Amino acid sequence: MPKQPTVPTSFSPADLRADEADEGIWPRVTREVADDLAADALARDRAGKPPFDEMSRLREAGLPALLMPPGPSPHGSDWRTACAVIREIATADSSIGELLGRHYVLSWSARFFSTPEKAARLEYRAGSEQWLWGGDTAVLETEAGPDLTLTPTDNGYVLNGRRAFASGVAVTDRLALAAVCTDTGESLLVVVDPAHPGVLAEPANDRLGQRLAGAGSIDFDNVPVHADHVLGPVPRDEHAISPFASLAPLALRLVLLHVGLGIAEGALAEARDINRIAPRSWPHGGAEHGEYLDRPGGDPYLLLAYGELVTAAHTAAAVVERATEALTQGLLTGRALGIDARADIAVLVAAAEAVTNRSVMHITTRILELTDGADSAAEGPGFDRFWRNARVLTAHGSPSHSLRDIGDHYLNGMHPALTLRA
Repeated sequence: MPKQPTVPTSFSPADLRADEADEGIWPRVTREVADDLAADALARDRAGKPPFDEMSRLREAGLPALLMPPGPSPHGSDWRTACAVIREIATADSSIGELLGRHYVLSWSARFFSTPEKAARLEYRAGSEQWLWGGDTAVLETEAGPDLTLTPTDNGYVLNGRRAFASGVAVTDRLALAAVCTDTGESLLVVVDPAHPGVLAEPANDRLGQRLAGAGSIDFDNVPVHADHVLGPVPRDEHAISPFASLAPLALRLVLLHVGLGIAEGALAEARDINRIAPRSWPHGGAEHGEYLDRPGGDPYLLLAYGELVTAAHTAAAVVERATEALTQGLLTGRALGIDARADIAVLVAAAEAVTNRSVMHITTRILELTDGADSAAEGPGFDRFWRNARVLTAHGSPSHSLRDIGDHYLNGMHPALTLRA
């Protein structure tokens, strides 16, 4: 009888470091998945169906368990590799890149908010069964109070309420949710099985962009939550939040930046293929450059435009990579992370956000102009999807907030606020 694997009882920062022998696997696997997704990306975007098929492709490749420690995943890896995977997938299909990125962050919810022992047990099962995670670890308030509530019972709680999600509605295997206890007012992070009949998903099928990320709303009607499925408290007071737990929203912001970079790089690559073979008529000044007319890709105005856009993409990539390295080191530090180190990470993520969001919107807008994509027919190459996806992805953040935090940190040495909201 084969020996059964031992379930780990806890994790240490060393568990986050990938085996060097396995590191070469993920780029090859990811490239194959990205090529597969790219082949029918436009058709799937126009169909706008829930991403069940896409999730099957990710599971076949083993990507949902990539961040899990050795045991459930034979080739567990680290955050640098995870971010590279997200970016590569996003070049082919940014919706699936976002879905995977949010899953990776939520898969670490137990590490951020629970005990090492409970996190080890949960992650082992999640990795073994290749769960896809959805949810939100922030507490959301409405005029009537919290949107999700937990009412105590003899063996746990009952969950009620409704919440909107940016991804994973109808396709996730587990939800990590923050809700408020009706008795104590304490916010708790719980794990919910969306297969329960009291969980009703309502996908948003008519989004402007990121149509395959699985956005929508979920209603919870007297859904039981056993005490074992309560991961731990989610502090609402800034002074009670640990620096390590506050990396959760920073990790989410960072993975979305990698999705944005993927959108920009995917748009540039596809536009390049078009402009290499298709002539482009410029409204002014083309006649004096007759020597370029024998090759469509030699038009000086086209070269200037691509030089500008590629430089913008490289600039964004540089600041995102620096933020990625800082966050990875912070996650390796674990619960010993200090407040100053967390502030440095937050500022680097904010800087990457300010640069990248602006660059992604500029690149995808200019690509429409370079390819006549703004007024292309419905059966055309579909460059509008890059702009639509970028617009939806970047619309949630205000660059002024990021820039203010960066300036206050640089000028006055102030730390960005500890928060669990992305």
